[in-house]
Amino acid sequence: MSASPDLPPPPSPCLRCWTAIGLVLVAVVASFVYLGIDFRALGSGESLRLMAKFIAEFFPPDVSPAFLGKVGWGTLQTLAVSAVGTLLAALVGAVLALPASGRWGVVPQSATRFLLNFLRSVPELVWAALMVLAAGIGPFAGALALALHTTGVLGRLFAESLENAPREPEQALVLAGSGSIAAFGYASLPIVMPQWLAYTLYRWEMNIRMAAVLGFVGGGGLGQLLYFHLSIFQQQQAMTVLIAMFVLVAIVDFASARLRRVLGPAYA
Repeated sequence: MSASPDLPPPPSPCLRCWTAIGLVLVAVVASFVYLGIDFRALGSGESLRLMAKFIAEFFPPDVSPAFLGKVGWGTLQTLAVSAVGTLLAALVGAVLALPASGRWGVVPQSATRFLLNFLRSVPELVWAALMVLAAGIGPFAGALALALHTTGVLGRLFAESLENAPREPEQALVLAGSGSIAAFGYASLPIVMPQWLAYTLYRWEMNIRMAAVLGFVGGGGLGQLLYFHLSIFQQQQAMTVLIAMFVLVAIVDFASARLRRVLGPAYA
């Protein structure tokens, strides 16, 4: 019988890993201490009774035809805001992705990436507050806010896709006498288009949710309707709006997933 091979020595403990875990635990404990959260008061009988009373005020939802018509109009506004904002962001992001991927040199790449980083570093709610001041209260301000933030996100993702795509097919067309635009359109663009499509549809899913929230700062749609009824303590009407938000997000998630499966292979 042959001797069994020697087992490798056990790995040495990762000092950096344990240090990082310890620092995270210390930060979590320090956060609870600093915030002074009283979990005993949160779980007391009086607190639970008040929470149950508050939740019960949301039922039954208001399903009167007049109010359902308002909710339906707000749902269409939210859908339109998310679609317009995402479409504008995809178009501008695709244009900015070319210099951001380094195709036009280092200086345009650095400047464009700085712009994209700035656009996505500002949250949608902050952009919405600024756009309400610039364009007024309504869905147009919400669409602009989504477009600005999403341009920063999609522009960076599109640029990384271009950077990772092989350049050989495009260079071969250029060497064969094709123009740079035609070479990009026939070689590089078909390679990155499935990723661009998937990124755009995923961001549209996220923008549906965000468009419903932007109404709290005047961006129109379901969010503005929800904010209005909560501010005057009409919880039953607010519950109807919340249900409409859930249904809209579920439908868009399903439709987006189907579109990615159906349209994605067409660009492969």
